[in-house]
Amino acid sequence: MTASTDVLPWGEVWGQDEAVAQLRSAASDPSQLAHAWLITGPPGSGRSTLAYAFAAALIAEPGDENAMRQVMARTHPDLAALRTEGVIISIKEARSLVERSYFSPSLGRYRVMIMEDADRMVERTSNVLLKALEEPPEQTVWILCAPSDADLLPTIRSRVRILRLREPDVADVARLIVQRTGVDEAVAEQSARLAQRHIGMAQRLATDAASRERRERTLRAVLRVRGVGDAVEVAATIVHSATDDAKALTAERDESEREALLRTLGVAPGSAVPPAVRSQVSALEDEQKRRATRSLRDGIDRVLTDLESLYRDTLMRQFGRETELINRELTPDIEALAAAWTPQHTLTVLDAIALTRTNLQGNAAPALALESMLITVATGRAA
Repeated sequence: MTASTDVLPWGEVWGQDEAVAQLRSAASDPSQLAHAWLITGPPGSGRSTLAYAFAAALIAEPGDENAMRQVMARTHPDLAALRTEGVIISIKEARSLVERSYFSPSLGRYRVMIMEDADRMVERTSNVLLKALEEPPEQTVWILCAPSDADLLPTIRSRVRILRLREPDVADVARLIVQRTGVDEAVAEQSARLAQRHIGMAQRLATDAASRERRERTLRAVLRVRGVGDAVEVAATIVHSATDDAKALTAERDESEREALLRTLGVAPGSAVPPAVRSQVSALEDEQKRRATRSLRDGIDRVLTDLESLYRDTLMRQFGRETELINRELTPDIEALAAAWTPQHTLTVLDAIALTRTNLQGNAAPALALESMLITVATGRAA
């Protein structure tokens, strides 16, 4: 399966032919166009890629490739987008987006508002968005993205048209990774399988052997947990590894942002920050801390996703299902675990992982949350 079409703006959308057909029709026929859309699909399914392609088709006149490229590059004046780099979308961010939605298009056919992380809104923030969805300007179209429509309040869901994306097969993702990166087919298949068809994660695993090794090392460490001491040690290791990953992903960007801000404010490199501009520098640092927190929690969430796949494999073996394992490289360990545990033990562990994910979203301390979960792994009893 390839991209839906090589023609702008749909060329980057992959494996979602039915969704593309529906949105192309909506962009060209006002009678099929809803004023608000919710694109749902699992992580890595291409929600945001499709959202920006749809925005380009709405904003640009047919055949205006320059305008389409501007939208795809996020630089068109009639596009406003929000992708929070914090743990949640703040009321301030939502209000700013809503305010911009009432402007008329300046160059294009429509003004398009994209919220990539709509599932990160708390109820108060959702209520800010609600009025804009109830009474939108005629030439404004909202596009929300979330893993599932269940992640949004019913009042939001009732005011949008929902478009659910399909999950690609492992083989489909593997072929795409080979096309994009040129890696060996076996590596691409392994990466697509371990990433559970998340395209972005599969590409990272395929092109970074250290990431594959770190994932396997973490799972093997959890498999060795036998008591409280092991739980504390492995939890600390997971948090430390996720913290290092977060720093690696954000450090270079943080420094370049700080340098750019100081340059804009007229502060020479190496000079002390004058009191008059310290508040602006502090605001940037606060934003960077929020981004680092999200990056850390996203990294831990990825570990939890990997652990879910491990114990899902275990449960499948316990119930005699001969489905292909996600973690095929750990087959002997999974077979041993399936024999040693009862299915109830495995289900309790899976429940603990789900609860840990919920607690982390509620700002629980990562190390303590992981310790509690790993004690359940060792004992089979909810902590």
